[in-house]
Amino acid sequence: MKENGGFGPVRTDLALEERERFPGQEQEVRGVSLREWEPREEGIRITEVKILNQQGVKAMGKEKGTYLTIEARELAKGGKEGGRRLSETLARELRRLSGDGDVGEDKEMAEGSKPSAFLKDMPERILVAGLGNLYVTPDSLGPRVLQHLPMTRHYDSQYGEDYRKKRGMASVSGIAPGVMAQTGMETAEILKGIVEETRPQLVIAIDALAARSVHRLGCTIQLTDTGICPGSGVGNHRSGLTRESLGVPVLAIGVPTVVGAAAIVQDTIGAMTKALEMGRQTKGTGKYLEELGPDQQYALIRELLEPEFGAMFVTPPDIEERVELLGKVIARGIRTAFCQEQKG
Repeated sequence: MKENGGFGPVRTDLALEERERFPGQEQEVRGVSLREWEPREEGIRITEVKILNQQGVKAMGKEKGTYLTIEARELAKGGKEGGRRLSETLARELRRLSGDGDVGEDKEMAEGSKPSAFLKDMPERILVAGLGNLYVTPDSLGPRVLQHLPMTRHYDSQYGEDYRKKRGMASVSGIAPGVMAQTGMETAEILKGIVEETRPQLVIAIDALAARSVHRLGCTIQLTDTGICPGSGVGNHRSGLTRESLGVPVLAIGVPTVVGAAAIVQDTIGAMTKALEMGRQTKGTGKYLEELGPDQQYALIRELLEPEFGAMFVTPPDIEERVELLGKVIARGIRTAFCQEQKG
C-alpha cells in the first residue's frame, strides 16, 4: 500500500471536519481555537474554527483565518420558517466578518439577534461571485444564489444620487463567471478584471463544496474570511480567490453538496467492523482495519477503488431541492446583511 500521501487525506472543504480528524473533540490543537454555540434561532448550531498561526496552518492544511460552520440538519423539515432562521443567522455572521464587530459578539451569538441598521464601517460596494456550473445540479449553488439576489449597484444612476445610502443599502453587483470548460478562462482571471473596473470593497464568493460526512450535505453552510480555491474539494484545483490575488477582502460561502465514494465506503467498513466484533465467530475479523488510523484506512480504500472506478463523488437524491432552497437562503442572508430595504 502506498503511504497516505500517495492518495492524500479524506477530501473535505470544511475546516470543522479537518478539526474532527484529531482524536478527542476537546483535545487542543496548537495554533487552532474552537468554539461552539447555539444561537437564538431554533435547530441551528455554529462552530467557529480559528487558525491562528503557522502551526495551525500546518496542522489543519488550511489558510490562517476564521471558519464558521452553520449546521441546520432539520432545514428541509423546517420549510420556510427553517430557511428564514438560517438566513438571519447567516446575515448576522456575514456582518460580523465584514467589519461590524458589534454584531455577533459572545452574548449575541449565544442569545441571537437581528442585524443592526446599516453602519458606516460596513463595506458599501460588494461584488457577489456565484461560482460553479448552473447546468450541473450539485455545482449550481453559486449561480442559483444570483438568481434570487437583487442587484443594487445601478440604483443611484437610475433613481437619483444617494438613493441607496438613504435607504441603508449597499451597492451590490454580481457575476456568475461559469467554469473553465465553458469560458476557457480561470475564474480568478475574470474576477480580477471585474474588481479592477468596479472597485468593490468586498467580494463574496459562493461555491459548492465537498464534505467528509453525508450528514452535512445540503444542510451546512461554511463561511470564511480566507477566500476560496474553486474545485479543491474534488481535486480540481484552480487559482485561489483571496485578498492577495484580488486585492480586496474575500468572504467565501460554501455548502457541501458531494462526498467522496471512498469516504462512504470507509464509514460502511467502520460500521461493519464494529458489527463483526460483536459476534463470537467473527470477532477479530476486522482487527487489521481497526488498527489502521482513519487516514490510513481512507488511503487503502482509495487505492483499491480508484484504479477500478476512478474518483467518484456521491450526492443526495434530492439535491435539486436542497440546492434551490439553500440558494434562496443564502441570497436572503446577503440581502438582510447588506440591503436592509430588501428583506422580503
